[in-house]
Amino acid sequence: MSGHNQFALLRQRRFAPYFIVQALGAFNDNVYRQAIIGLLFFLGLDADQRGLYATLAPAIFIAPYFLFSALAGQVAEKLEKHRLIVITTMMEIGIMSLAAVGFVSENLPVLLVALFATGVQSTLFGPVKYSVLPSILKPEELTGGNGLVEMGTSISILCGMITGGLIFHLAGEHGPVVAASAIIVLAVAGNLVARLIPRMDAGEPGLQIGWNPIPESIKALRLAKQQLAVRNAILGVSWFWFFGTIITSLLPVWAERNLGGVADSSLLYIAALALFSIGTGTGSLMCEKLSGRIVEIGLVPLGAFGMSAFLLDLYFARPGAAPVGGLDVAGFLAQPGSTRIIIDLLGIGFATGLFVVPLFALIQSRTPNNQMARVFAALNIQNSGFIVAAAGVGLLTQQLLGWSAPQLLLALAIA
Repeated sequence: MSGHNQFALLRQRRFAPYFIVQALGAFNDNVYRQAIIGLLFFLGLDADQRGLYATLAPAIFIAPYFLFSALAGQVAEKLEKHRLIVITTMMEIGIMSLAAVGFVSENLPVLLVALFATGVQSTLFGPVKYSVLPSILKPEELTGGNGLVEMGTSISILCGMITGGLIFHLAGEHGPVVAASAIIVLAVAGNLVARLIPRMDAGEPGLQIGWNPIPESIKALRLAKQQLAVRNAILGVSWFWFFGTIITSLLPVWAERNLGGVADSSLLYIAALALFSIGTGTGSLMCEKLSGRIVEIGLVPLGAFGMSAFLLDLYFARPGAAPVGGLDVAGFLAQPGSTRIIIDLLGIGFATGLFVVPLFALIQSRTPNNQMARVFAALNIQNSGFIVAAAGVGLLTQQLLGWSAPQLLLALAIA
């Protein structure tokens, strides 16, 4: 037992293909979404048109979580999970083929339709992503397995954003074709790996599926509230998404105005996001060691304290505008106080990893297998609500109340 290493799971067929599939999916989603932004610049659209996309795209992607999560949870409960993962990755090939047409023809409406379809596919995959882990892991492996998944997801999102953002920068006039090719190749790779996942029994094969989204969503949310510990854990995960949404949405403006980044350049923003993501991945991986291979909920208040403490220190590290502007990453590192900001960003991410991984493990350990997918569907419904609320809070405080990015970070630390 003492010689166990969670990374050994990455060499085992019961876990490795599943891990690769979810990581490829997160990577491809973000390559696609950032490549669309690259296309907007490629087409020479002005700031207002790009801003319209920045407003529309998250809403288009998140809408299916409200509409179809309850249905997705029932389907994930009724079908054998390996089969469902193969089906959803085949859907991804079709959706990315449509997106590829949008890139090659430089047709933004087609790309937005494909973005909505990507949201639908992610909604169907969502209940499977975490409900499958209790079927392939031993109870003492749940924390370590969730840590690996959270680490893989955060790093895949970061790498996908970087890759998607660089496609048009590096490929130039060939950007649309390169973007189209990349997303199809990644989708095909995900489907091929998905076929290596071992078969798993359906949670509730005799389940009668209800097709009306509103009553089924209410039913799923009620199901998730039957156990107090599970209900509170779901609330904690939703807070994690609220917290992360506000921080990641603020980073582009904060990096330019408060760190002194070059205007209309994403380099310093990506560097800040990388620190946050690396911290999250590291904290996620440390959960198994710190918990002693049990579902240790005591890490959650420790993570919550760290999230607030490091965020509070980040506010005091740079409460106002940067003293020097037009900085690249090297220029920022040469500025006084940069080390403190780096430590804070890493610390915030590390604490979020400690906070969220035990919550996922708790939900999995306390939920009956024949309700697991529907409970995670309820989690996705609530998460999407918190994400929309975070966007609303950001819009309200900055546009109507005139708060700066550091002021909103301070309020989040206090909250």
